[in-house]
Amino acid sequence: MLNIIKSGLLIVLMSVFLVFVGSVVGGTDGAFICFAISLVFNFFSYFFSDKIVLASYGAQPADPSEHGWLFDALTKLANTAELPVVPKLYIIPIAEPNAFATGRNPKHAVVAVTQGLLNTLSHDEVAAVIAHELGHVKHYDILIQTIVAAMASAIMWLATIARWGGGFFLRGNDRNNSGVIGWLFVVILAPVTAMLVQAAISRSREYMADDYSRKLMGSGEYLVNALCRISGAEDQIVEMQRGSAISPSTAHMFIYSPKTNFLFKIFSTHPTLEERISNLRK
Repeated sequence: MLNIIKSGLLIVLMSVFLVFVGSVVGGTDGAFICFAISLVFNFFSYFFSDKIVLASYGAQPADPSEHGWLFDALTKLANTAELPVVPKLYIIPIAEPNAFATGRNPKHAVVAVTQGLLNTLSHDEVAAVIAHELGHVKHYDILIQTIVAAMASAIMWLATIARWGGGFFLRGNDRNNSGVIGWLFVVILAPVTAMLVQAAISRSREYMADDYSRKLMGSGEYLVNALCRISGAEDQIVEMQRGSAISPSTAHMFIYSPKTNFLFKIFSTHPTLEERISNLRK
């Protein structure tokens, strides 16, 4: 419940911030025009992103004869979660252990797991990962992230307009310190703030999905063990390959992201491994 409230408050904050930035740059109309344009792009992504991301990783539908136990686990968990249909199951042919869920709503959901995940984790640990992804499906996280991404994109556009049209912006406002400060705020701080709020909402949804895995599995230890195994195996594979096979543009979709430097932690869409373990064991 706390994470739901937190996500709601952050979405409200993002909305207010969007209108504020728009009013500073070009009035409220400017904010809503940029927001409408962002919605067009993001809703296109919302309806077609599942096909795009699955194709980009060469994902293939799982074979029931080869992955019977995986279909059984997914079906059991989906029924326990009371989803309207059992999500489609895809296998991604990469060595890094990871997984993600996509699809515009629970009736059109897809759960994709890497071959590395199946090779690294036990059946119970894989089930815990699937339960986490079903949490995203159950909570409409893809829709929420699309709305938040649309608002963040609008703020980025407004900041770009302010940056390239700085002279016009300052002429249209008082030529005193307040006009300069407002321009600097929009150009420098507004995009950073939007990224921080977007990351905070995403981290909140990750905590909710972790909690949902604990609920469906009856214990958080299955996911704790899975995350620890994923962390160790993925970091080792990434080091051996001298790079990750997972694109930075889609890394936010996966259950685990291996980067841990300080700057990444600030803007990360995922809580740290330690924070997630602490949350699952509280």
